Amino acid sequence: MKRIVTIQDVSCFGKCSVTVALPIISAMGIECAIMPTSILSTHTGGFEGFTFRDLSDDIPKIAEHWKKYNISFDTIYTGYLGSVKQIDYTIDFINSFKKRDTLVFVDPAMADKGKMYTGFDLSFPSHMARLCALADIIVPNITEASFLTNTPYTENYDEEHIKSLLKKLTDLGAKKAVITGIAFEKATQGAYFYDSEAKEYYYYKAENIERNFHGTGDTFASVFAGAITKGFTIKHALEIAVNFTVECIKATLPEADEHKYGVKFEECIPSLIEKIK
Repeated sequence: MKRIVTIQDVSCFGKCSVTVALPIISAMGIECAIMPTSILSTHTGGFEGFTFRDLSDDIPKIAEHWKKYNISFDTIYTGYLGSVKQIDYTIDFINSFKKRDTLVFVDPAMADKGKMYTGFDLSFPSHMARLCALADIIVPNITEASFLTNTPYTENYDEEHIKSLLKKLTDLGAKKAVITGIAFEKATQGAYFYDSEAKEYYYYKAENIERNFHGTGDTFASVFAGAITKGFTIKHALEIAVNFTVECIKATLPEADEHKYGVKFEECIPSLIEKIK
């Protein structure tokens, strides 16, 4: 059985980060270990007064214990990291656990809609870029891609702008990059991929549903990482992840106004299992 470790926070209520990654990756028939970086009572979008416990200093302790048992991973998948210290510990973890065939998959979750997430300043992307340099694949949205490459953010982009961003992302060190949430027209949205070794671009799009839900990026990244780990080609994995994310959004639309804590991916897991057979 393939094994992924995901390094990100745990929101006890609200579907994002580990509470998305763990069930989705497990449903795909992959063992999923977790390295929790913090524990929150809820996710931070739409909830006030949430509790927060920083687990940064537990990361090296957990890693050291795993080393004693020669635990290894087919994929190291990083998500939201809440501080420079957590990035540094994650880099140490990758350097310790990455083997020749280990896939390093980085979702540099730190910004959206032209703004950094709460608690991050404009120096943070340079630290996240150090982590991206170690990755085989990175999957930022267009805001994160702009910050990582010191490119002015714009919502009025064309295909050449996206291709330029992708090239700059791989110049950071990652062999392959995907930018999510790309829409060249109102009716469709998708993900744009670039392989710096093959000099190949690929854009896959699906229906654009103009509603925002928390956790869609985590849903996409978890399915994408899982599909690649199972041996799907990048293009096929991209298609599976885009289509599943759209399906989850559609499943949530009937309760969209009261469903502020994530998409109803649970109802769509049987469909995901069929997609990867």
